[in-house]
Amino acid sequence: MANFHNALVAIVSVTLVLGIVIFVHEWGHFIAAKLSGIRVDVFSFGFGPRVFGVKRGDTDYRLSALPFGGYVRMAGDNPVEERTGADYEFLSKPRWVRMIIAIAGPLMNILLAFVLFWGIFWLVGLQSDSYLRTPAQVAAIPQKESGASGVQPGDRIDAVNSVETPTWDKVLTQLENVKPNDSVTLKVDRDGAEQTLNAKVPPGASDLDELIGYPLTPAIVDEIGIGTPAEKAGLKAGDKIVAINGKPIVTWQQLVEVVRNSNGHSVQFTVQRDGQTLNFNITPVQGMDADGGMVWQVGVARQVQANYQRQPFFLAAKEAGLQTVSGMKQIGEVLAGLFTGRVKLGQLQSVVGIARQSGRAAKRGPVDLIVLTAVISLNLGLLNLLPIPILDGGHVLMLLIEGSLRRDLSIAVKERFVQVGLVFLLGIFAFVMYSDIFKLIQSQNIHP
Repeated sequence: MANFHNALVAIVSVTLVLGIVIFVHEWGHFIAAKLSGIRVDVFSFGFGPRVFGVKRGDTDYRLSALPFGGYVRMAGDNPVEERTGADYEFLSKPRWVRMIIAIAGPLMNILLAFVLFWGIFWLVGLQSDSYLRTPAQVAAIPQKESGASGVQPGDRIDAVNSVETPTWDKVLTQLENVKPNDSVTLKVDRDGAEQTLNAKVPPGASDLDELIGYPLTPAIVDEIGIGTPAEKAGLKAGDKIVAINGKPIVTWQQLVEVVRNSNGHSVQFTVQRDGQTLNFNITPVQGMDADGGMVWQVGVARQVQANYQRQPFFLAAKEAGLQTVSGMKQIGEVLAGLFTGRVKLGQLQSVVGIARQSGRAAKRGPVDLIVLTAVISLNLGLLNLLPIPILDGGHVLMLLIEGSLRRDLSIAVKERFVQVGLVFLLGIFAFVMYSDIFKLIQSQNIHP
């Protein structure tokens, strides 16, 4: 019964998410065509036979049988069919106009992501981790010997470079602009006695932990990546990780340190679940982190005690712009990783994977579902701009080729162009779909 409920939530959620994203995409093409003076004959949500719809003016607004997709059919957009040469036909328009129409769909998806982020930051708030508002008490220090500042577990950092730092947020703010080899002075409270520590910033931004230690962020699992080593091993959301390789841990960063330094060797996780202590041997795999670097990962995210701070209207817009640009950068790094081999094709997700993620987001609440919609919209927008035949970017590429040649390509060449793109995309879709289904079957067969 639980599995049926989960499946139902996933189906409804993915239909809602993809429905919104696809509608906005096609609406971009539709509006651009209308503004260009092109007659739009069909605006369809979905493919296949028409289920129902309504005709307004020249346009048949319809819902078709297969909901995962959509299209806009413009007058005179098929080079094979006979055309009158009228000004309202798509192919009668200059190539630059047709390029704008092709790009309008992806741009609307990017704009949708921005608007959704904007709304969340303004109405709900910018999310931050609640530990940032707590006193800067050091919970643990990195295992590796670096000879940095000499902070110890239990120290409370009261000042950085003579600036009072009552919270972790203030500590990180004071250190955000430091560079390697800069001198830093820390004033710490150690067992009630004030101590002054002088140190140099270690090379590499990731080594800042060596300077100030780890804050107390309990190692409780929240999100588990689909098909990741953690999911395959049987880790579940809500598990509290209390030891790694037999050594007790008190904070999440200790887990991250061990996994990233594992070199792909198996790591033993000791967790508490429903009053029981369980052990899991998990072998990390390489994946891309938020900065685009390749690191060892097991596919778990920490349960964040979130704080939401509403932003003023225009500041929320600025933050939404930064979030959108950051998301576009990360997608670009993933695409570049596919070509260089750093990212495997099986790590991508098809509709099956998106449905599972949508179901999980829906259970966590509307804010998470809206964020997922924004992320998927951003992905759809950028992926459609790739210069692959049948995608919008492929249409732009063909128009650029025709423009450079100063003539239209033959119908045979255009058909072959589209066929190659279709076969290529169908092959990728089939492989990713198979990979998602295989991950799903594996996850259903886990008996921890």
